[in-house]
Amino acid sequence: MTANIVAALLCYIPFMPQRTNKFQRVIWIVLDSVGIGALPDAADYDDVGRTTLGHIAESRPLKIPMLVSLGLANIAPLAHLASAALPLAAYGKGATHSPGKDTTTGHWEMAGVWLDQAFPVYKHGFPPEIISAFQARIGRKTIGNKPASGTEIIKELGEEHVRTGKPIVYTSGDSVFQIATHEEVVPIADLYKMCEIARELLQGPHRVGRVIARPFTGAAGHFTRTPRRHDYAVDPPMPMLFDVLAEKNIPVFGIGKIHDIYNGRGVSDHVTTSCNSDGMAKLTAAVRERPAGLIFCNLVDFDMLYGHRKDVEGFARSLEEFDAQLTQFLALLTRDDLLMITAYHGCDPDPRWETTDHSREYVPILAYSPSVAQTIPPNPTFRNLGTRSTLADMGQTIAQNFGGTIPHGSSFLDQL
Repeated sequence: MTANIVAALLCYIPFMPQRTNKFQRVIWIVLDSVGIGALPDAADYDDVGRTTLGHIAESRPLKIPMLVSLGLANIAPLAHLASAALPLAAYGKGATHSPGKDTTTGHWEMAGVWLDQAFPVYKHGFPPEIISAFQARIGRKTIGNKPASGTEIIKELGEEHVRTGKPIVYTSGDSVFQIATHEEVVPIADLYKMCEIARELLQGPHRVGRVIARPFTGAAGHFTRTPRRHDYAVDPPMPMLFDVLAEKNIPVFGIGKIHDIYNGRGVSDHVTTSCNSDGMAKLTAAVRERPAGLIFCNLVDFDMLYGHRKDVEGFARSLEEFDAQLTQFLALLTRDDLLMITAYHGCDPDPRWETTDHSREYVPILAYSPSVAQTIPPNPTFRNLGTRSTLADMGQTIAQNFGGTIPHGSSFLDQL
């Protein structure tokens, strides 16, 4: 199967001499929470032994031939999957330099920002002074105020919220202040205003990475979250990757939660997504419509639907669905394209660990272009990017490709 896929890919790449100029377009796909083994400091986060991909691969044989062909199983041993003799992509794994294991920390580091201190998390809910100030500003009492799964807390407290009008406030293992309200009880504009108030209040030692609006709808027992989620992040320090690209007039198109994570700075245009398949459909459309610049896509289902919910089988199926979509997607790329596939933390669903929090893990790095796939490397290890000491290496590679540089990270553009 893998050999057939490799042959098919190579046959539609027309032979051309090895190119030395930069890529005109970079497509960056984040497989949210698809980690590949615990980092050396995992003990500091109670994550020793957690390995998202490793445990999912152990659960049953995975049918992900395209990811294997690119070199995923060359990065680390994965049960039932053989490494590729000649991977189509450059491959390696990346470590998070900054403390923490949350969305903002990871995405910021990918763009060249290192944090000295992790964003605050609230394992026992928010302190009384924060909740009291928030309630005073919005003119309502709240319920919840504890770490919880978003779907579980609306099951638990949704009916009380509908009856009383009290917003549900909750957090998670991430640095987030989340507000859930029913769209027929609290108009969406009012929910967004509450989030803006929370963002204003959460400063100093309580400066969480994101405030998130979590609207839902439906009747008791059938509550469902709607697509009108909105994230209120904090501004990343300057300069970061998008600032550098803006100076070079390089367009950045965000798909999924990319716009919100960077507070919109440097993002030329963006679309939101409802699921991974919707994300891949919008990514496909973007590649057909946008011939140059950076297209940056976050696929969140792995994290939101399967990692946090401890759904090993669902996670496995989602990886297989992505692999099938990826096989079709690669046929759209030309020699002027660079595709990078990665993550920024793990969320190991293995039930042997009771926690539903993210896991402090290495993340896979796969860097593919038809020009890379066709070039015969001087030795079998040439495409091995090794262990990168910071996620910023990916951002630095993109910056160098477009003629710029960011504060941290070492480019691996020369290996492509």
